[in-house]
Amino acid sequence: MLDSKLPHLLLTPGEPAGIGPELVLRLATQSWAAQLTAVADYDWLRQVAQRLSIPVELYPADTQTAARQEHQPGRLAVQHVPLAVAPVPGELNTDNARYVLSCLDVAVDWCASQPHTALITGPVHKGIINDAGIAFTGHTEYLARRLGVEQVVMMLADKDLRVALVTTHLPLKQVPAAITRERLQCCIRILQHDLQQRFGLEQPRILVLGLNPHAGEQGHLGQEEQVIIAPLLSELVQQGVAVSGPVPADTAFSDRQLAGCDVVLAMYHDQGLTPIKARSFGHIANITLGLPVIRTSVDHGTALDLAALPADTDPQHRASADSLVFACHQALAMCRSADIQ
Repeated sequence: MLDSKLPHLLLTPGEPAGIGPELVLRLATQSWAAQLTAVADYDWLRQVAQRLSIPVELYPADTQTAARQEHQPGRLAVQHVPLAVAPVPGELNTDNARYVLSCLDVAVDWCASQPHTALITGPVHKGIINDAGIAFTGHTEYLARRLGVEQVVMMLADKDLRVALVTTHLPLKQVPAAITRERLQCCIRILQHDLQQRFGLEQPRILVLGLNPHAGEQGHLGQEEQVIIAPLLSELVQQGVAVSGPVPADTAFSDRQLAGCDVVLAMYHDQGLTPIKARSFGHIANITLGLPVIRTSVDHGTALDLAALPADTDPQHRASADSLVFACHQALAMCRSADIQ
């Protein structure tokens, strides 16, 4: 089917020595009501497909045609970005760190210039990129800088729960100072806007966690709730924002609390991500809100140990593409929602 409005999913496999290339290829064996393009080294994807006997035929991406072709299972377009050196499955190499970011750059530029296009990213290894002398704290922060956005919101979603973060990849000792009125207000506004525009929620209900145990216990266990969080939430409620809290994090993920909200806003990384990963790991999408493009990702890392498994390993013991599949479904839903706003 040729259709210029057909969603276009751009896939970056991430760390070439990890499981990302394998997952992208396995994804390409399935049916999708979208065009799929991998942004990666063509020859490396071909070698991975051959080594693991994944039945996918690769062909060069056509960047000139406006009309799009619905994905055919077993075929995958590839926008070639060359590796610096040939990877060894399971073995990191600083020489390929720049390649990982180059794939992101190519995909972001393409995504930003075409409507109905989304970026779905595979897992990267932050350590090896930093070891190569490149300051990198994660996809979320990198994409924000690349697209000139001052603040974005990291949100993880499974089929029933959404959890967003006020702070992302910070050492724990730096978190309290980062919980400012300005940052918190901006996070809530981004959440409200994107849940309306990209998820079709007319009045998103946002449940905000406290920073401290028992949400500060009326100031006895910390002042952030009384000084920053609660006063701001009161003002936003008066302005018509459906926000509530701050509530203690240890009880916020009960069925009763979750029944009254569309998204939980946590103050820091592990406070929010531990509960959702404990219940749904491998079936979660990582979504960056506040960007001018749609971006989703997997909920796991590079799994170098799985990438290094022999080619004849039982498929049940190989890496699962479930998270990448879910991330693609989330991106498609966001494309469709944005298209009807």
